[in-house]
Parts: sequence; C-alpha cells; structure tokens
Amino acid sequence: MATSKLPTILLTGFDPFGGESINPSWEAVRLLHGKRIGGHRVVAQLLPTAFEASLRQLKAAMRETRPAIMLGVGQAGGRARLSLERVAINLQDARIPDNAGAQPVDEPVIAGAPAAYFSDLPVKAMLAAMQAAGLPAEISYTAGTYVCNHIAYAMLHLAAQRRGVRAGFMHIPYLPSQAVALRHAPSMALEDMVRGLAVALRAAALTRVDRQISAGTLN
Repeated sequence: MATSKLPTILLTGFDPFGGESINPSWEAVRLLHGKRIGGHRVVAQLLPTAFEASLRQLKAAMRETRPAIMLGVGQAGGRARLSLERVAINLQDARIPDNAGAQPVDEPVIAGAPAAYFSDLPVKAMLAAMQAAGLPAEISYTAGTYVCNHIAYAMLHLAAQRRGVRAGFMHIPYLPSQAVALRHAPSMALEDMVRGLAVALRAAALTRVDRQISAGTLN
C-alpha cells in the first residue's frame, strides 16, 4: 500500500516555554514524521505553547491530515517516566503565562463542554508495550491545567465529534541537556523517548480492546 493511502496518526509536540531553549516533546515527535507505524503514516505537527494559538493550529492540522489517531506529547519536567495521560479536564488554570502572555485562571478549555474526557486510546496496552521494551512508563491521572491539558482535552473533545477518531496524550521527561542545570531533576535520553513513542503508537494502532491490568495509584 502506498504510504499516502495509509490512515494517519497526528503526533503533536510543543515549542519551548518557561525560559527553556528546547522542548523534548517536539525534538522526539519530529523524528517520527513520515514513519510508518502499525499500518499508519505519522504526521508530526509543532504546536505553540499558547492556549488560543495551539487550538487553532490543532484544528488546522486535523483538517489537513484527517487523522485516525491523535497523540499529543508534552514536557513534564520532574517526571521520570513516559506518562500516558488517562484523563483531561475542562479547566485552564495557568501558573505561568503562556508564550503569548496569556494566563487564564479558572476558565474552561471549551465552554459548555463536558467536565472531563477519558482517553479512548488503549493506554494500558500502550503501557505494557513500553514496559516490555524496557522503557520506564506509567499511567497518569492528571495532565495538569496548563497548555498540555488544554490540548489533551481539545483533542478528546474534537475526536468525540468525529466517528472513528481516537485520541490521547503523553507527557515525557526533561532531556539530559536540560536536567544538567536542574539539581535532582530526572531526565531521559532522546532516543528512548522516540522509541517509547513508536512502541506506544504501534500498540495504539493495533489494539482495539484495551488490556485489563492494574495501573492505578494510591495518591
């Protein structure tokens, strides 16, 4: 089958924010652009770390690619594992301004929409696949309230309006080049992030019924 005829995975990452000069989400995502994974063609899209602009860019990318699967990826400094987000909430509560200077507090991502959405990707199968590949991974139950959650929620809301489209979000750690200046901050090599994304996407593409394995938390 010609690559152009394959169903599409829309894989998004963000530009740097918060004074950083690099964002590992885009560095990892861009390396998968054009790859064939699980019978799907990957299209990587850079999103601005800005509430309004990121949603506009996401909608434009969706119109262009008509994806079957969407996976947003974002930096979560302080986390040590590849974190599959299971839920996104309809709340913006920004601790710092975004890259456009906006700092919404207690505002909805989408007015009148549901309070939350669960990912409809097979997150436990994706988790098991990454762990089997020797990668530190986990399921997270909070995507925060900044631009990552904003896009995670928007993806799930938009996917819910389109038949056959599934969506989710993954947070990834700092790169070693970032962590070197941050005492005790965990990090992960870029090649492991890319491998984790590829493994997770393959599981997402090939799994329709998620696995029933324990992946809960106590706090």
